[in-house]
Amino acid sequence: MRLHSSCLTGDVFGSSRCDCGDQLRLALTRLNEEGGGVILYLEQEGRGLGLANKMRAYALQDEGLDTVDANTTLGFDDDERDYGIAAQMLQMLNCTRVLLLTNNPAKLNGLTDAGIEVVGRKPLHAPINVHNRRYMTAKAMRAGHKLDLDHLVIALTETADAPAVVRAAAKVP
Repeated sequence: MRLHSSCLTGDVFGSSRCDCGDQLRLALTRLNEEGGGVILYLEQEGRGLGLANKMRAYALQDEGLDTVDANTTLGFDDDERDYGIAAQMLQMLNCTRVLLLTNNPAKLNGLTDAGIEVVGRKPLHAPINVHNRRYMTAKAMRAGHKLDLDHLVIALTETADAPAVVRAAAKVP
């Protein structure tokens, strides 16, 4: 199953600034390959900040802040989402045990805390590009998302603003 928070910019308009639309499409493909499953599409735009605040956070990111600092500068936590409603929806569907398609440990914890047994996790590795590189790095390094580190390191080394330690790590066999 996939818990997916709405992302107008990524899901609908195909923005390459985030990985949301890519993750939704990957989840749909994965569930089709598995013969079915559940996607809960949650109205929690911008990690629960709403669309207007997400646009404000984008403006701060354009000024150099990462996604975590942009959200906290606006007075929010890094992630304001609540997965309790997702747990209630799953319980209504008689789904009390799930295999979750996610990179976000907060989703596992949120469901577990709400009484859903998470029996496993499968990652969704979306493409990293020049537009989402900083966002993906912040998700991995600051928000604890479980990303494919080899993929992330390679993407980071392709930019001159990558930290020297990251460029050096990419050269280690």
